[in-house]
Amino acid sequence: GMTFLRTALPGSVWGPGLAAAGLQHRFTDYQLLGSPLYKLDLTWPRNPEVFTGAVFAVAVNQYAGLVYVAQRGDNVPKMLVFNTDGNLLMSWNTSTLEMPHGMFVADAASSSPSVWVTDVGTGPYGHCIKQYSPSGKLLQVLGTPGKAGSGVSPLQFDQPAEVYVHSSGEIYIVDGDGGLNNRLIKLSTELEFYIPHSVTVDEAQRVWVADRGNKRIQVFNSITGEWLGTWGSCFSEDAPYSVRITPDKKHLVVAQLNTNQLSVLEAPPVGEIGQCRVESVIQLGEDTKPHLVDLDLKTGALYVAEIGAQQAQRFTPFSLGDNLL
Repeated sequence: GMTFLRTALPGSVWGPGLAAAGLQHRFTDYQLLGSPLYKLDLTWPRNPEVFTGAVFAVAVNQYAGLVYVAQRGDNVPKMLVFNTDGNLLMSWNTSTLEMPHGMFVADAASSSPSVWVTDVGTGPYGHCIKQYSPSGKLLQVLGTPGKAGSGVSPLQFDQPAEVYVHSSGEIYIVDGDGGLNNRLIKLSTELEFYIPHSVTVDEAQRVWVADRGNKRIQVFNSITGEWLGTWGSCFSEDAPYSVRITPDKKHLVVAQLNTNQLSVLEAPPVGEIGQCRVESVIQLGEDTKPHLVDLDLKTGALYVAEIGAQQAQRFTPFSLGDNLL
């Protein structure tokens, strides 16, 4: 059974001078249900007013201590780059990024990491997946710019939702946040889905896919493509929008946009998918709309991109010394 905890945080926290200026306050209301695994870190970012659009995605390079936040809107920088201390280092004012959706940092440990962004825009650069340098220089485009489609030669996407680059260099693409296609593409291997939305791969060669339209997580073998199992019982109220594995491999963190929840599920042992079990829930405030999450694999910090709240937030793992009351 779950124990219910209510954190003794103040209601909504206002930055200095923000209330007087009438600017949007930070959404900081939340409740913890079940095991206390994360707590909100109000120090990150230092200046939340730098968010000027709808925040759709977040990605961490734990080696460089950088956090990338992708936002949408007219005349707003589409990418904000923070350090893990919460300071805004730079923004990208690139015209090649229209409507970012999903994001992933590849080769994070190397001297030439890159930031992969899926772009669901309808303009000349849309329906593509783009590889950028850490400072926003466009390096490579996958797909056919400006043209939605289902083809594989040339490769076309229709509202590609998310991208995951494995350390082997294999690229997993979840194609279909709406659109014509409902498929997971690994290079050219196709698996059918219904609005797949997010993907992550674990060390046991298991691919975890947030199959949003079907309100389930599906699990496949990353090498053979064999279907290993489905988790649906945890998502009767709202679909999983995002899935990531914690650095200790003990949990999967899932965002549920409509119920404004972050659910922490037990990761099953290798060879056994079984039924999903929710160990902890972070119940965010109404209309926060958590969309996609990422984890800092060094510190275990959880970053959340929130469309409704128009912000990214950081939650840090509870330690034994933390006071729950």
